[in-house]
Amino acid sequence: MHQLQQEKEVSEAFSRQSPMFDAIDDANSIILWMRDRVRKEVAMYMKPSSEILELNCGTGIDSVYFAKQGHKVLATDNAEGMLHTLNQKIVSQQLTGIQTLRCSFNNLENIADRKFDYVFSNFGGLNCTDNLEKILFDIDRLLKPGGYFSLVIMPTVCPWEMLMLFRGHFKTAFRRFRKQGADAHLEGVHFQCYYYNPSYITKRLKNNFNLVSLKGLSLTVPPPYIEHFKERHLSLFNILERIEDKICDIAPFNHWGDHYVITMQKK
Repeated sequence: MHQLQQEKEVSEAFSRQSPMFDAIDDANSIILWMRDRVRKEVAMYMKPSSEILELNCGTGIDSVYFAKQGHKVLATDNAEGMLHTLNQKIVSQQLTGIQTLRCSFNNLENIADRKFDYVFSNFGGLNCTDNLEKILFDIDRLLKPGGYFSLVIMPTVCPWEMLMLFRGHFKTAFRRFRKQGADAHLEGVHFQCYYYNPSYITKRLKNNFNLVSLKGLSLTVPPPYIEHFKERHLSLFNILERIEDKICDIAPFNHWGDHYVITMQKK
């Protein structure tokens, strides 16, 4: 019952945001920076003409990008409003490489026996479930041997949130450490957000997968909710970006950040 209610609330929240989702994305330079870094990471492992399964695809910003790169994408999401926006893009841009399916990542068994070269999930969509273990095993089932997945997940340690200690905001500084999840809200809808460290993923998949890359994301660069930081402090942003470039793949920093990007290959 809890999972169904959580799923309903998350889907409702993101459906409400779908009409303005792309505009919010385009207006936030940090989001654009993060998305570019994730795509460059994926490009190192994604082979030409791959069959991709995207989880929590939203309005299909990444699905459209991959399709235009010559890949075939099954774009899945449980938010009806998000898929409606994506389907409009497919028609208006005459995209032939994208198929959409309303499917929660909690119910990937609905995809049946189809196999993929790559599974992709961006911007912490999988932090909206308390059952990530099942999703990981479903990803294993859906990937071809030698296939890859790249997941962008929010960990427990976010340096920028920890800095809130110095402002006396203890609740914010430690919210990611709550085992029962932290309250999140979007478009007036409340739901729970759960945080997973990379070890949660690697321990559960160690028998069938090899870790090929793990990088912190928005580690020294501020997270997207610190709006207009890049525009107002460009020189400082450039310094923080260079620091992030040097340490983002080094332990323990690759376990930290607003998000991290983990890529694993199926044996």
